Amino acid sequence: MDLGLRDKVALVTGSSRGLGRAVAEELAAEGASLVLCARGETQLSRTLDDISQRYQARVVAVPADLSEPKAVQQLVSTARREMGRVDILVTNAGGPPAGGFSDLTPEMWQEGIELTLKSVLNLVRGVLPDMRKQRWGRIINITSVAVKQPIDNLILSNSLRAAVTGLARSLANEVARLNITVNNVMPGYTQTQRLEELADQIARRERVERRDVFQGWERDIPMGRLGEPRELAALVAFLASERASYITGGSMAVDGGLVRSLL
Repeated sequence: MDLGLRDKVALVTGSSRGLGRAVAEELAAEGASLVLCARGETQLSRTLDDISQRYQARVVAVPADLSEPKAVQQLVSTARREMGRVDILVTNAGGPPAGGFSDLTPEMWQEGIELTLKSVLNLVRGVLPDMRKQRWGRIINITSVAVKQPIDNLILSNSLRAAVTGLARSLANEVARLNITVNNVMPGYTQTQRLEELADQIARRERVERRDVFQGWERDIPMGRLGEPRELAALVAFLASERASYITGGSMAVDGGLVRSLL
């Protein structure tokens, strides 16, 4: 299937590893040009080299801390200067710290708001004018199944990713007539470094082994296994494509059946 992404420009944040990298690779395989972004400059540079060589793609990498509004502005300005425009925005900020309500300070809440919610707001604010002008665009936010089925001890993620969902659903209605779609993709338990870190935290708290935590998650998943980043990336690439032109305002889970809700 030709997804019609050749010569499109995609800005993918948090793309040096994990889900963001898998999305970047999938888009590059479909012929898109990429603007990559992450905080770690060394790993980001390695990712740029790997993707540009493997897929013969045009790739630009911009180190940036998305919790800083000025860094987001510079990221979008660099994308526009180097690539001319941004057709596809994939927002993928690192998850906020784990913890229950009593574990989190006001400062931790504010930091979570800046990284998880306001980074999406600022990125959209940066790319939307060009999308409006060309009357075409794709905005895809990587959120979490916690939006539909809150996860214990992740109150920051549960709360702020739900806020991103509300922003996206409202924006989708505003820009739909301009051929701009806005969707969310909700990963379940997926094999990433972030998940390993969460497993280690739980293992220390409950005095068990990491494998015990993973096995507990796998028992809750109807497919009986964790997801792989490429499985989520395939859906993101489809939503970014011409083939998904009539899909907007949605939140789609990639979770092996973990979420039990009907809708």
